[in-house]
Amino acid sequence: MQSLRKGRYTARLAETPADLARAQRLRWRAFIAGTGAAVDGPRAEGLDTDAFDPICTHVLVEDSATGDLVCCFRLLSLPSGREIDRSYSAQYYELSGLTAFEGPMVEMGRFCIDPDRKDPDILRVAWGAMTRLVDETGVEMLFGCSSFHGTDAETYADAFAMLRDAHLAPRRWLPRVKAPNVVRFAQRLARFRPDARRAMQAMPPLLRTYLLMGGWVSDHAVVDRDLNTLHVFTGLEIRAIPPARARLLRGVAG
Repeated sequence: MQSLRKGRYTARLAETPADLARAQRLRWRAFIAGTGAAVDGPRAEGLDTDAFDPICTHVLVEDSATGDLVCCFRLLSLPSGREIDRSYSAQYYELSGLTAFEGPMVEMGRFCIDPDRKDPDILRVAWGAMTRLVDETGVEMLFGCSSFHGTDAETYADAFAMLRDAHLAPRRWLPRVKAPNVVRFAQRLARFRPDARRAMQAMPPLLRTYLLMGGWVSDHAVVDRDLNTLHVFTGLEIRAIPPARARLLRGVAG
């Protein structure tokens, strides 16, 4: 992918170890600092790292005027669902249903925006870069983990109930329970009627974008005490994106 410049921001691929270290430092600020996540090993040095970093492609979004890194995410490409057990998500979800997916897939992970930045254009440029990569490589499904801060599921009752009502994965792709500590919100909240405004306010921005494009989620959330989050498996079949939404994304990507 060539660099993508839109307005104030430029998206590009990480090219050097220094680029990756910048992403790991931003991830530390977004996922570790002050969040209650465990701090040990490289995290004690202000870096968020794991064994998947060396096998992923990393995308950086920078402020074109200052060079500041304002957003980053990583991508793991898979030729089909038959290799989904190689993914980060497969540590937490039983994904045997998705092994039948025939097309190319990409796992998007460690997506974060500088906590001090509130500009919605950052998210737009990030998705523009993602759209360009999808079009260039013929990807047919995006997937990953969408995280809610903290591990108190009651805080997100409205959001989880909305996911249960309108956004559960198709049965053929539905992830099964694998992690030892999960919140089975589809069962727990079977009779709970969500408040739509509170539900959308509680949704992480990345997950909101997935849902607007026709994405779906697992029927349970994993309790990740290492990162002090609750996360749901999230999938998006590219062909399911509404045409109007696809045109908007390609407008940014172009």
